[in-house]
Amino acid sequence: MVDISNIPSYPETGRTPPTEMELKLKRQERRGAIIRYTILTVMGLIMLYPLIWMVGASFKTNAEIFSSPWFFPKEPTVQGYIDGWKTSTPYTFGHFFLNSLYIVIPKMIGTAISSVIVAYGFARFEFPGKKILFGILIATLLLPDVVTRIPQYLLFRELGWLDTYLPLFVPQWFAMEAFFVFMLIQFMRSIPRDMEEAARVDGANTLQVLWYIVVPMMRPAIISVCLFVFMWTMNDFLGPLIYISSVENYPVSLALKLSIDATEAFAWNQILAMTVLALTPSLVVFFIAQKYFIDGISTGGVKG
Repeated sequence: MVDISNIPSYPETGRTPPTEMELKLKRQERRGAIIRYTILTVMGLIMLYPLIWMVGASFKTNAEIFSSPWFFPKEPTVQGYIDGWKTSTPYTFGHFFLNSLYIVIPKMIGTAISSVIVAYGFARFEFPGKKILFGILIATLLLPDVVTRIPQYLLFRELGWLDTYLPLFVPQWFAMEAFFVFMLIQFMRSIPRDMEEAARVDGANTLQVLWYIVVPMMRPAIISVCLFVFMWTMNDFLGPLIYISSVENYPVSLALKLSIDATEAFAWNQILAMTVLALTPSLVVFFIAQKYFIDGISTGGVKG
């Protein structure tokens, strides 16, 4: 029998000190963690460097952009932001930001409301043809956008919607985005029905149950939908290019194209400066709502 009376113990815990093997395992775990975080940090910097360089280059002169690949400008200047904000049109860049909001806000609200209503119907009700309709909905996820471009353009032309923002957000009011509907359905299936049934017993109708019970519990998923729509719409170039023809109605994505003239030398510092400003709203919104975004994606994808 081993005599443990002489082994010292920690007075505050009464436990014996770690053995040599335990200390060795802890050192190995610490070294492994250092290696992992070092690799992740290096890979993260490599992936982020183009963005970091773009921010730094926006404070450089046009000549220095091509002479120095380093992030820090030798002689920082904000002239690129000043000239880029004025643009080569009668409108400032702020005007194009407002145009983007005229598209983003109604599209974001319409997508969230219509997707929630359709997802609630599929997730909570049984009706004839439900499986067939749900299959058609999922099948639209595999349908390339280019297939519907020409029919949609002809339809909106007959409606007189060309050179307006209506083609860019009205279809989303009718749950056109099947991806968001599917994501919300998966999220709803993870929500127990006890509170909904209790509300119905208290006399609440379907819309009241949806608004007062389901929607508050779906807040992370709904915020995820709004965040997706915001970022995708701010970055959308092809949609506005097809339907909007007047410079006055250009959103930010098309306004950036105005800075590039094939007949003259590009003012890259102005282009990069306005690109930084165009990316800023999406980055700010993402970092503010990232907690809800992660909760909405993980819950809707794991539970079902």
